Amino acid sequence: MTSLDQRSQILLKTLVEHYIADGQPVGSRALSRHSGLKLSPATVRNVMSDLEELGYITSPHTSAGRIPTSLGYRFFVDSLLTVQPLGVGQMQEIKGHIQPGEPQRVISAASQLLSGLTHFAGVVVSPKQDVTKIRQIEFVSLSEKRVLLILVTTAGDVQNRILFTKRAYSASELVSAANYLNQHFAGLAFPEIRNRIQDELKQLRTDMTELMSAAVEASSEALEETQSTYVISGETNLLDAEDLSSNMARLRELFKLFEQKTGLMQLLDISNRAQGVQIFIGGESGLSPLDDCSVVTAPYEVDGHLVGSIGVIGPTRMAYERVIPIVDVTARLLTSALSGQNT
Repeated sequence: MTSLDQRSQILLKTLVEHYIADGQPVGSRALSRHSGLKLSPATVRNVMSDLEELGYITSPHTSAGRIPTSLGYRFFVDSLLTVQPLGVGQMQEIKGHIQPGEPQRVISAASQLLSGLTHFAGVVVSPKQDVTKIRQIEFVSLSEKRVLLILVTTAGDVQNRILFTKRAYSASELVSAANYLNQHFAGLAFPEIRNRIQDELKQLRTDMTELMSAAVEASSEALEETQSTYVISGETNLLDAEDLSSNMARLRELFKLFEQKTGLMQLLDISNRAQGVQIFIGGESGLSPLDDCSVVTAPYEVDGHLVGSIGVIGPTRMAYERVIPIVDVTARLLTSALSGQNT
């Protein structure tokens, strides 16, 4: 990134702050009035022209004013931003919402809090579960070709899945298939079961292998769903963000991204591996639905281990000086609440 002289930095900071505050392109007359620099509008225009050439600002249309680009926001966030500490009231509000308790409830509260305080979308990645191991498998016949699979993990979770089979199985066949799986695979994790099952089933009577293979596949899918996921709140706030609501096609892409989860999970996983607050501005996320958005994230821990991350998703025109400390403090309090410490 090109270094800027002090005059250019002050003008860029003034422009970004004004644009974030009111969403209108900023003209050279307003900049010369509010920058605190004793510069004529003509001199300001020259500096603006240089900043535009460097890619920090752009003219949105025929307007004489300029707005920041993603690069301009990046320079602002990295070099010019003065983060405002949270007020006593906001600190108390966050502490009041994030109290030690059942993890899923605490995570849900954190997501809603992030959304409520910023008026954007708040997201919290749940801690990854340990590799799940099987305690017991049962089969119950529902109808001629429908079998209920009941799966109990060593952690005590119970998952149910309906299997559609090619033929009917008698009650005694279902019991013997369950006995075989329990005898051979109880206490093992699914990656291990998957590796072993193909070879072992080849040696069994072939008319039972279909049921057992289907059971392992369905169990594996059921447990993968519980591995790592996120809770997102306040997506509809983004409909009120002027910069986003003007492009409905992009908003639809954004909501599809929230539904599919995979892409966003990858982005949030990156922040899991980082220290402190991370900010992805526009195209930096590598996800095209987020090209007009910024994502502010921070990792959180449980008992000293990084287990997940939290974030706020909003338009690139956001009050970074407010959002950054909200995300930072929420991550710290979530760490305390989930580690059972009192703050």
